[in-house]
Amino acid sequence: MNARPNITAQTADFEFAALAEARNYRAALLRDFGPYLCGNVLEVGCGIGQVSSDLMRIPEIRRLLSIEPDAAFCAQFRSRLPNYELLNGTVADLNSETPWNAILSINVLEHIENDLEELSTYYRLLQPSKGALCLFVPARPEIYASIDKDFGHFRRYTRPELQRKLRSAGFSLRYFRYYNFVGYFLWWLSFCILKKRAFDVAAVRLFDRAVFPLVHGLETHICPPPIGQSLIVIAIAQ
Repeated sequence: MNARPNITAQTADFEFAALAEARNYRAALLRDFGPYLCGNVLEVGCGIGQVSSDLMRIPEIRRLLSIEPDAAFCAQFRSRLPNYELLNGTVADLNSETPWNAILSINVLEHIENDLEELSTYYRLLQPSKGALCLFVPARPEIYASIDKDFGHFRRYTRPELQRKLRSAGFSLRYFRYYNFVGYFLWWLSFCILKKRAFDVAAVRLFDRAVFPLVHGLETHICPPPIGQSLIVIAIAQ
């Protein structure tokens, strides 16, 4: 079964605490994916629902189904968002005949060993409606650090590798670029050079409020970065 490997509760707490502070970062991602987040949407690897609550504020989404393989995360999700639709499992467990218009996968694919099989499943679910895969993954294997391993990451992606796998699964690429140029160097310094094994939540808050809005504006409206901490992709199941 394509599920994320076991991650310690402490590691998950570090990741979720950082994500909670990254308000501008989350909002920018959903704006970038926004034109494709409509109709029936699958959110893969929803964790404890931090992005799910943002998604439900998008009026164009008619139905949101969040999927999470970790039972402990699902319990927290249900406690926080009791009225949201949640499946404890993976996309392989999905039996719905719903025509899915979009699949959102944010920092999930790197947790799955057989990622090509996972992408092929996304294509099968999206193809009847020619829907969109809104994909966000960590990039650049040269900055793979101990914290990546702690988080259960099998890889950080190169552009050619991810392009090849998406096309092998059947997708055509609508939008594909690096994301967060400054974050690349901060990750390298913090986790490759200084060997940190956890996020500094205060530093994440500072970056999100003071640095990221400027960086994202420049990358989006002036010049796409030549490298970045992540890759952002919109792929169509035609």
